[in-house]
Formats: sequence, structure tokens, C-alpha cells
Amino acid sequence: MITRAGWGLAAASVLVYAVGAPLGYAQAAVLAVAGLAAVGASALWTLRGAGLDVRRELTPVKVARGEPAVALLHVRNTGRRRHAGLVARDTCRGTSVTVEVPALARDTARTVSYRLPTRRRGETPVGPLLLDRTDPFGLARRSIAYGRTDLLLVRPRTVPLAPPHAGRRRHLDGLDSRSAPNGAISFNGLRDYVIGDDLRHVHWRSTARTGVLMVKELTDVNLPSTVTVLDTRYSSYEGDDEFELAVDVAASVACAVTRDRFPVRLLTGAGELLHAKGGPGETEEVLDRLAVVERSEQADAPLHALRRAGSGGALVLVSGSFAGLADVAAVRRRFDEVLFVRVGEPVEGGRPAAAGVTVIEISDLADLAAAWPR
Repeated sequence: MITRAGWGLAAASVLVYAVGAPLGYAQAAVLAVAGLAAVGASALWTLRGAGLDVRRELTPVKVARGEPAVALLHVRNTGRRRHAGLVARDTCRGTSVTVEVPALARDTARTVSYRLPTRRRGETPVGPLLLDRTDPFGLARRSIAYGRTDLLLVRPRTVPLAPPHAGRRRHLDGLDSRSAPNGAISFNGLRDYVIGDDLRHVHWRSTARTGVLMVKELTDVNLPSTVTVLDTRYSSYEGDDEFELAVDVAASVACAVTRDRFPVRLLTGAGELLHAKGGPGETEEVLDRLAVVERSEQADAPLHALRRAGSGGALVLVSGSFAGLADVAAVRRRFDEVLFVRVGEPVEGGRPAAAGVTVIEISDLADLAAAWPR
């Protein structure tokens, strides 16, 4: 591709010939031919093979919203000539990132790092990577695409919270998830033996029949559970920032529950997003699922999700409007603990209240940690 400078030189060459030739200036033709030849030679220069091996690496591939993510560009000169400095252009969700690649001697490699934008949550395509090859005079440029498009997952932010340990029936000394990680009361099924399982739970009759060591999987029916409902209606939020904060709140609550190995259900206006039994692996799944949640004008009101929420344990509804407070108040008798979190700036007239519902109003994620019941 001819650059602006190249087109300028070509236009000037034509103009010199058009003005000088009718007046009998032989030098005008020479200058015009030389200028056009320079532009043509520059275009041919960029058509040569680049002789480069280029590879992009993202680290990390999953990152919380607003936290740094870095792309590493590994470039090796596999050609027989020295490469002057190159300019690489990467694209990350509509944002162009320019990267300066230093000069490379024959059979040498360099690694260049650059930051990627992570302000917006969601699946973020990174690429394609374009490497600009220009002639020494800057008259022509050729963009060469390298590699494939990588995927950066920008997940919601979280703050540490105490899980709402609510349950209809408790042990006198309280429940500790670590005291019975596999449950301790009800038979829930059979599974293959895993190193570390208690041999007292081996089901010998099934083991003899199948020839595979099988253990009983037990579940504590009194294990506290939490239902987290995220209001995804477009009309419930004044802008994207408020909705992003609501997703952060839902992620913080759900992760607090799964980290303590308690079960949690995540519901939105579109239906059930996740039903996790609890554990470190489930925490990652919570963040991955919430990374791609979006607002929708077709989303149902929270009351529709609450009707599918069952009963017992704790209920947390996150919304940008106090209109959802009436929905949780209508089902509060079905749960042991009910919390309503409203995100956004304080409204005029003060915060409304509902009997049996803990109402929390926040404008920042740090406010959640301070106002959350302990």
C-alpha cells in the first residue's frame, strides 16, 4: 500500500512534468520519472518475504475486570537479512494497540510486552496481529497478518465476604463445611474410588459386582444453601457501570459461598446460570459464567426467577432498582435469611425497608464489604 508520503511524491512528480514539459525543461521529465520510480521501487520492496516467525502469548488468559493483562510478542528473524525496526498493531475489542519491535539481526529473537485493555467484562478477542513492513523512505507500507485470534476472558471483580450461612436445621455447635466436605447424613449415590477417600465408605457389594472400587457419596441435607438472583433487566440500571457493579456483587456473594464449600444457585432473568455444590473449582466456574452475562430488554422480572428458587437457606437479590424489593418481600417466608442489594447512587427520599429483608445500598464494591452482615 502506498503511504501518504508516497502519494504525495507521485503527485508532485506528475505536477513537475505537467508544468515543466510544455516549457521545454528536460529536467522536469527526469525528475518526474525519478519520483515515480522511487514510489514503484518502494512498493516492490514491501512485497519481499518478511522472513519472520511471530507468536503472541497472553498472560493471564483470565483476569478480573480492571486488573492488568499482558500480551507477550515473540519475534524471530528467520530470514537472511537484518530487519530494521518494525511496527506491530494488535486489536483488542475495537481498541488498536501499537507495538514497536526493535531491529533484529539474522537468526535473533526478541520478546516485546504490552498491556491489554481490561475495563470491559466479557470474552475479549485479541487480534489479528498486523505487522507493518515499510521501505527505508516510508513511501509504501504492507501489513502482514500473523497467527490467530486469542481469547482473553475478563471476569467480574470480587471482594471477600462472609457467606450467609442460613439453614432450616443446624447442629447445636453450628455447621462447618470443612468438618464434612463430602456430607455426613444422606446417601446420594456411588462413584469411583479416589485416593484419599475414607475406606469406611467403600460399597463392597457394588465393588464385587463391577470389579471397580466404588465408594458411597454422602450429602448433608442440613448444609446451608444460598440462592443469588441477578436482575438483568435493561430498565433496572441507569448505565453500564451500575450493571457491572451488580455483576461484581453477585460474583462476590457466590464466590464467598463456594469458597466455604457450600452450595449456591445463580439465577438471572434468563433462567438458572449455575448450580454449584461448592469448592475451589466451582468458584472458577462462577466467575467464568458471570463474565459473559449481559443486560437484556427481554429479561424477566426478578419475581419470575424467585419462583424457581425453591425454599430454605439464604436468598440474595442484586438489582439497580428498589422495584425488586417487593419481589423478595413476597417470598421472604420461604427462606431463613433474605438480603436485597441495590447498586447505584442513593435515591431521594431515603432507603425503603421491608419486613424480614436486610436492605443494602452501595455505590462501590468497597461499600459492599463494609455493609455486608457478618
